[in-house]
Parts: sequence; structure tokens; C-alpha cells
Amino acid sequence: MNGPRAAEVLWRAQTYTAVAQLHLRDNVLLHRPLTAADVKPRPAGHWGTVPGTAWALAHLAALSAAGAGGGVVPLLGAGHAGVAQLAAAWLTGDLAAVRARFSRDEDGLRRLCRSFPDVDGLGAEVTPALPAGDFLGGRLGGCLPFAQGAALAAGPGRVVVPVIGDGELETPTTAAAWLAARALPAVPVLPLVHLNGFRMGATSLLGPLDDRALAAYAAGLGWHARIVRVPDDGHDAFHTELATAVADTLDGRRTVLFMRCVKGFSGPAAADGRAVLGTARAHKTPLGRAGTDPAQLHALQQWLASYRPGELFGADGRPGPALADALAGVSLPRLSLHPGARPAPGARPAPGVRSAPGVAGERCGEPDEARAGSFAAAVTTVVRAHARAGDFRVFSPDELVSNKLAALAGQRWTSEVLAEELLAEQLAGFNAAGGRGVLISYEAFAPLMTAGIVSLLKQRRMPGADDRPSFNLLLTSYGWHNTYTHGDPSLTTTLLALQDPAVRVWAPADPARLALVLDEAFDSRGRVNVIVAGKHPLPPVASGPIAQETARGAALWPHLSDPGPPRLTVVVCGDLPAAVTAEAVPAIRARLGVAVRVVSVLDLTVLGDPAVWPAALTDHELGALLGEDAAVLVVTLGHPAAIWGLLQNRAPARTAVIGWRETHGPCPQPDLAAGAGMTPGGLVAAAGRLLAERPSCGA
Repeated sequence: MNGPRAAEVLWRAQTYTAVAQLHLRDNVLLHRPLTAADVKPRPAGHWGTVPGTAWALAHLAALSAAGAGGGVVPLLGAGHAGVAQLAAAWLTGDLAAVRARFSRDEDGLRRLCRSFPDVDGLGAEVTPALPAGDFLGGRLGGCLPFAQGAALAAGPGRVVVPVIGDGELETPTTAAAWLAARALPAVPVLPLVHLNGFRMGATSLLGPLDDRALAAYAAGLGWHARIVRVPDDGHDAFHTELATAVADTLDGRRTVLFMRCVKGFSGPAAADGRAVLGTARAHKTPLGRAGTDPAQLHALQQWLASYRPGELFGADGRPGPALADALAGVSLPRLSLHPGARPAPGARPAPGVRSAPGVAGERCGEPDEARAGSFAAAVTTVVRAHARAGDFRVFSPDELVSNKLAALAGQRWTSEVLAEELLAEQLAGFNAAGGRGVLISYEAFAPLMTAGIVSLLKQRRMPGADDRPSFNLLLTSYGWHNTYTHGDPSLTTTLLALQDPAVRVWAPADPARLALVLDEAFDSRGRVNVIVAGKHPLPPVASGPIAQETARGAALWPHLSDPGPPRLTVVVCGDLPAAVTAEAVPAIRARLGVAVRVVSVLDLTVLGDPAVWPAALTDHELGALLGEDAAVLVVTLGHPAAIWGLLQNRAPARTAVIGWRETHGPCPQPDLAAGAGMTPGGLVAAAGRLLAERPSCGA
């Protein structure tokens, strides 16, 4: 069977299966006329994207099976396309491979229809457990840059095909991604734009453009456009255009394939006297009352029958001859399985497990230089060591020079585009294809990435999510040393509030600790590592406790602590808190006359509940570090709320937290620090207030 004919059969089978999932609970192969008992009381799900998504997947599968596009890797940008993904996976057997009860027969289809939209924990949205699900489309806009990042790690002959809608093209992340391709080497990405004329509830901006204007739009951004109308132009024409676009992409020509169609094509033209086809009413299933309305039941019968299921399936629901022929050899590649992904050299610690003391420094290759140097020396040394492996990249929003990392700018493994959310998607895609990397940004701009990182964490919790290199984020130029508009530690506060065990927030006290943290993070897997470190020089920190800090995430600093039990324990989280504390401790002793202990926390999550955070200190460990009866003053770079959220019921009765505090407007940096209490005098005053409190009963 040739490619276009195979695609036509696959499209009918996929679309029929999707419509059945949305509406039916029995009689799933139409062996008899539908009755009200066959229909779900409350059909749920999205129809409008199904026919176009199924068309794209069918042709990509047929192209792959024929060998002409054996390296195409589809990614679904719209989360609502999950029903089409499930339909395709049921037909190929990929669904049965992860949920055996959804077998490729009538019983399996009946179970699938009855289970939708829950689908035994897979859900109704695009899932990473199935082909085309490497990107999680819970929010719009990230699929194209994600595909660009994945293609950076793609093996020879691979083309990553993000299937994205015209609504997604209105998002800033997608809009920036067209231009961002200029900042990358010739990466094999073929965007397939499902142009059905609508966002969700209104006409899209690109939909009304004629072909000439659409091609001019793409050309202005540096892309060659191919435009096909489906189903009007037919399967033969689309298949030819797709094969040509894949070939052009492999030849290094930036190509985009626009698939023009009417929203909801092949579905009901109207329902309840109102137009559906080509309107926003096609977004969700238009026949929501087929179980109680005879007219809608009749329309559903006709709709399903239009795909001619008797030609597709045998009496037992297994693929008939034509469908079996079309399915022969169909196997859509996954990013995680492609041969171009190279593992990092050396053993990688499992999530939540740190390297043994000293191992990370040895991996750097030049630990002495990194430990003795500045922020720039530490970052540059570690990054260069990992980049030599060939599977590592740096992503940065045009700030490497500003962040004193000019030595990293312009390297073949460095990408700079002034769009943090775009770079985050590129790094996530690079990780998905097996690559390792880091995104380096100003702390204040990091909240732009929040939705994407939260979505990434959601995906990693889903059934079928594969093990990937960690998503690493180095935040510098923090607000304490910046302007009024450039101060916002909200990303770390948000991520810690999620209580996701994959999150690590690191606050190294000096460049030596920063080098060790970076080295460990770059070799880790399955985590989101956020490292916060200032770029400006600060007084040196003693290296004696560094082994315990890297091994356990926190350690007592003997050089600043009095022997014996403390009355006050100062917990430092970060480089600036370490410098301010070192200056304040002598004054605290002199003015308050108390024994002081200083504890450094390298990984903020060690303060949290061990039932949530894998690296958390046990109650015994935490108590031993803080001191049994001591008042505790925590000094942190970020919001105090982040520390309180971690400590919750673990904090001693007399505890205070000094951290980031918003000001009423622009002010000098010394005034910013004083207002938050982040000065030696502020620490002395806070310590005095704490010690003046009466210990609670039993403390």
C-alpha cells in the first residue's frame, strides 16, 4: 500500500476511534444502530483539533513506514490532542504496551471508550507514555522551541516535527521561536502548523490570511512555507508536500508546512440548529446530548458511519486487511530512543543522591582553579569541562558578558536569545533528547519561566515519563546588587511551594561550593536544579566544612562558631548571607554575650519535611545542627516565605527569617539591605529580639 493510501486508511481509523472515545460506552464498532444506552450520559473531551491532528499523525506514520521519513519524530503541541494520540496508539498497539487491557480488539476498544477521559491514569491530554507525547502541552506556546532544543541533540537523519495550531502561533514563546532559529545551527525542525482558523473560542490572527500573506509572513521570519488544504487537496498532495518538506529540512532549509483546514472537518455541520463546522462550537464535542436527544443520536450515528468502520475493522474489532496493511511497519520514533543521545561520561547519581565528597571536584578536572577563583572562574571551569563531552549546551538570554561569563559567549555549544521562556523550552527539549545543559539568567527574569518549569515537573510525574538529564538553572545578578526593577526571587519561592521532590534549590556560599554544586547538578538526572549565586566578589569562606556541605547539604561552620551548645544559631543560605553573617557574629557576641553557632545550608530542601524532600535532614540531624535550646535566625537570599514553607512544623519556637523584602520604590542598595535587615546591624537587632523572647514551655 502506498503512503497516501495508507495515510487515508489510518486517518479514518484514528478519527473514528477518537470520536468513539468521546461519545460511546458500547456498540463501539456500530454492529447495530446506536441506542441511547450506547452513548455516554455526559460526553467529555475536545473534538475540534482531532481531524487535523489525526491527519498529520497518519501521514507522518505512513511516511515513516515507507522509509521515506523513517527519522520523523512528531511532537503534539496541543494538550487537547490527547484523544487523537490515544486513538493512534490504540491502533498501533503502543497503548496496549503500557495498559494491557486496551487490547487491539472490540473488547479493548470498549474498555478504552468507557475509561475515557481518565484512561487508567493516563488522562485525556497528551501523555508522555505514548508516541508524539514527549512535549506536555498543558500550556500553549512551548512546542516549537522544545522541538528546536530536541533537534540540537537529534541523531543523523532525524527530523523533529512539532504539530502546532494557529492559536499557539500567537503566543510570545512560539512567535520568538521563529526568529530564534537564526541563533541555532541548522537544526532539523519541521513545524507542521495545523491552521484551522481558530484559537479556542475566536478566530485566530493567522487564519484569515490568504496563502500569499501567510507565505510572506513565514519568509519574513526566515522560513520557506509550503501550504496545503486538507481534505480538499487530498492525501496524495499532502503526502507529497510533507515528504518534500522533510527532505528540504534535512538539506538545511528552514521549512514550515501549513495545513489549512476547517475546524472540525468531517464532523457535524450543525447541531441544534446552529452551525458547528468551521466555528468555535467545534472546539469540544458538539453532540453533548446524544444520549437524550434523538436528533443528536441520529447525527452521531451518521458521523461515525462516515468513516466506514466496517472497512477498517473485522467483526472482532481487530484491524481488517486494509488497516493491517496500513499499520505494517508503523513505528513513530521517540526522542528518548533516538541514537544520537549520548550519555554523559562517568556515573550519574540517582535523583536525590549526592556524589561522595571530593568526587564532584575531581570531575571538574581543574578543582583548584575553580575553588580559588571567582564566580566567573568557577562557572567557566565547570561548564567547559562538561562541554568537552559533546552532549552539553549553555542557554542564556544575551547576558553572559553582563554576568562576567564572557569566556562562554560565542562557543559552538552556547545559545543566546533574549527570551527566557523560549530558552527554558529549548533546554527542556535538549534534555528530552538526552542532552545535558544549563540556562544562565538574571534571577529577576526567571519568573518568566515559571509556567514552563511547572509543566515540566508535571510531565515528569506522569505515567510513562522517561528518565532525563536534569533541568539546570543558574540564577545570578540577584536583586540585592541590582536595580529596583531587577529584583524578584519569586521562581524559587514558587518551586519550593510545589513540594515536588524533583526540585533542588542550591545557595552556595562561595565559588568553591558553586563549582561543586554545578558539577553535581550537570551529571544528575530527573531533577530541576536551581542554583542561586552572585556574580560580584565577596569575602572568602573557609573550605573546611565543604565536604560535609556537599555530602549532606548543610554543615556547621567551626570557624564562626563557639564551642559547646549555642544560645543562638545563625543559618546562612547563600553567599551574601554568609558574608553579612561573618561580619555580624563578632558584634552579636560582644553586644549580646551569647554563644553563637553558624550553620551553612547549601541545598535549601534539606530544611524540609523528609516525607516530601528526598535530601531532607532527619529530625535528629536538624536538631543536632541547630542546637537543642537555641534560638534560630535564618538569613536567606530569597523570600522568607520560602524558608517558612520548608520548615513548617520543624522550626524551633524562637525562629526568625531575614530575606528579600520588596521596597516602596527605587532606593540605594544599602537602603534595600537595611530595610530587609540584611546588614550586620540588622542581624544583631534580629538576634536581640529573638533572645529577648521567652522560650516556650518544654523548649
